[in-house]
Amino acid sequence: MSDATREPPMTPPKFLRRLDPAISTAFACIILLLAIGSFYSTSFLSPEYLLQQLKVASFLGVIATGMMIVILLGQIDLSVPWAVAVGGMMACAAAAYGPTGEILAIPFGILCGMVIGLANGIGVAYLRIPSMIITLATNAVAQGLMVVYTGGFSPQDSATSAMRYLATGFLLPGVPNAVLIWVVVGAAAVFVLTRTTFGRCVYGIGNRERAAYLSGINTRRIVLIAFVVSGALSAFGGTLLAGYASKAAQSMGDTYLLPSIAAVVLGGTSILGGKGSYLGTVAGVILITLLQSILSVMQMPEAGRQIIYGVVIIAMLLLYGRSPANR
Repeated sequence: MSDATREPPMTPPKFLRRLDPAISTAFACIILLLAIGSFYSTSFLSPEYLLQQLKVASFLGVIATGMMIVILLGQIDLSVPWAVAVGGMMACAAAAYGPTGEILAIPFGILCGMVIGLANGIGVAYLRIPSMIITLATNAVAQGLMVVYTGGFSPQDSATSAMRYLATGFLLPGVPNAVLIWVVVGAAAVFVLTRTTFGRCVYGIGNRERAAYLSGINTRRIVLIAFVVSGALSAFGGTLLAGYASKAAQSMGDTYLLPSIAAVVLGGTSILGGKGSYLGTVAGVILITLLQSILSVMQMPEAGRQIIYGVVIIAMLLLYGRSPANR
């Protein structure tokens, strides 16, 4: 057959060619986990159970949104556990001061998270301390302050009715408020990252900070704002978790550090910065949540779950570290 009569090779549709392989892989893994879960429990694919899993994923989704912004810069935020705990504990503490305290409980919890993020941002952007070091130190300081505040005991303050409504209520029939909040936070993140100067600066700094600085970007301010946003979203996630459980706990944020990082990198965001989309983070959050659910059904101990998250992060780091863009 001559070249003139040979049929051209089949090419996939345009939208499939534009889809990030990491995102498509994450969604394929979600389908696989759903199939695996259906073998362990007949109710795993029921609408009620899936909606409950989406509700649980919303808390991780809010926290992972802030983590994604920081990772896009090529940084990391290890203060998430106690930023979450501080947000929930301080919001519940404010609620003990009468009606005014109940009104200001959620904003006060978020403000405390912003203070943690501000300390991280100043350390990274202006003092040039590696983010891994300063955020780990800030996490330890926050832990110490909360232990001093509570005297080493579990907090006695309860969540406000507004916190419980946001975490467990239904503004729309059949749709948990927590899911709506994640949708709003996600939509805001997509808009900021794709339609604003701040978002373009975040990607630019993540690709090459020195080049971004020489092009006129105020890199210090962008890094500072990113860490403040991460702290605020972590604390907001803490207030939602406190509302979900009706009270805060000192260890409430411990289980969200590795899952939030794993969710971001599983969705295709380069842990070295400069590459990633929020759709991938959504896929990663849902994937991690379903994985946690299946591991719970399998009665996997917490140590085994942490090993799995660590292996995922190491594998993705090796993958992106060997990519042509980062050689």
